[in-house]
Amino acid sequence: MREKVIEQKLRIEVKAKGGLALKFTSPGMAGVPDRIVLTSDGRVYFVELKAPGKHLSPRQVKISCLLEKLGHKVWVIDCLEKVEEFVDEIYSP
Repeated sequence: MREKVIEQKLRIEVKAKGGLALKFTSPGMAGVPDRIVLTSDGRVYFVELKAPGKHLSPRQVKISCLLEKLGHKVWVIDCLEKVEEFVDEIYSP
């Protein structure tokens, strides 16, 4: 399965719940997560998407650690099941 398929599922599932899964790019700073997920109640999540079995690059690990030091969790999603787990967790009451 390709990363693109997983990314598309994430966008569709988040949109169905009333949120946005925006593409995240930061010129001059490589390694940022692929998507910023914004919920309708003001929460923000960072998501890195990978093809099944692929891992974060050293630069992505560094940026993820930086974001986590700032108090943000970075989700790594590499399959459709993890998309569903992510959406269920962030939208559970």
